[in-house]
Amino acid sequence: MTSGQTHSPPHPVKIAPSVLAADFGNLAENVTAAHAAGAHYLHFDVMDAHFVPNLSFGPAVIHSVRHASTRVFDVHLMVSEPLRHFDLFIGSSGDLFTLHVEACADIKGTIQAFRRAKKRVGLAIKPGTAVETLFPYLPELDLALVMTVEPGWGGQSFMPEMLEKVRVLRREIDRQGLDVRLQVDGGINSETAIESAAAGADVLVAGSSIFAQDRTIEEAMGRMTSALARSGYPVAPLAGEEQRATT
Repeated sequence: MTSGQTHSPPHPVKIAPSVLAADFGNLAENVTAAHAAGAHYLHFDVMDAHFVPNLSFGPAVIHSVRHASTRVFDVHLMVSEPLRHFDLFIGSSGDLFTLHVEACADIKGTIQAFRRAKKRVGLAIKPGTAVETLFPYLPELDLALVMTVEPGWGGQSFMPEMLEKVRVLRREIDRQGLDVRLQVDGGINSETAIESAAAGADVLVAGSSIFAQDRTIEEAMGRMTSALARSGYPVAPLAGEEQRATT
């Protein structure tokens, strides 16, 4: 991996509020508010207390708020061997499922299983995993995710050393000419959103900076999108891909 601080040409940026930081007593209302504020995706962190130390929520919770938004439900599976619970995940009403390379004994087979179920597929790496691990699978993916914190807990500080992985991955996606989204997850606020977009990320997962206690969801989304726009990183329109199919 080579170092460098060159900025990637601007890609339209999409915002994916992380439901893990929402008010679970008003979860559907929070999802609806994020939708109304311009969220492109709704990001759901499923944790199994095995692959990561935390236990979050399962497919039933995701399904229970499906009525609250027609946007893409982006399901981040921080679970060991997700095929063991495949039918439950497929029944959750999720649209995009992101797996971890570190959690699957058969990465290709797991990707293909979700593909056969007509789902979009992403692949993620933890901070300690070489970004090149993703390269062989990129042509089969809709999204590649670089974790910018250690997975398992919300509210962690952004790891700026992960930006070089984002740069390397952006170059590889562009070199192969692929239509693959590049997502970052962890510690994303108005400042780190700009840094991530400059490195080449085009989907930003933001939790506590969107579901904040000191401002509304609409205000928080507006603060982030305005900061990105002022820095030359346009926010993608809410059209086409962001809308969940009704069939």
